[in-house]
Amino acid sequence: MSGTGTHVLGPVDQIPPGEGRAFAVDGEQIAVFRLRDGSLRALAAVCPHRGGPIADGTIDNEVVICPLHQHAFELATGCSTTGAEPLRIFEVQRDIEENIVLQITQKACNSSP
Repeated sequence: MSGTGTHVLGPVDQIPPGEGRAFAVDGEQIAVFRLRDGSLRALAAVCPHRGGPIADGTIDNEVVICPLHQHAFELATGCSTTGAEPLRIFEVQRDIEENIVLQITQKACNSSP
């Protein structure tokens, strides 16, 4: 991804609590999750293992599980808990009008190998 900057993705309500949705931003697929507590998380939407749709995965407050081969990724860091390559993470928040606001930066998993 070459772009940086802020992107408004639309209303938070388009993502039911406990689910994710994929968005195309600057030519990359990004999965945005709305946790049951209302907080938002954003990760690269394609599993590095075999291209699984991360937005369709099962989530809790800490991890998302890829629906294809059950690789798990930490929502806060993008790090895999099952040995897959990490996912890129993105800063995401809601604005005063309850829109999803995504910040494109150069973040990656920061755990040690």
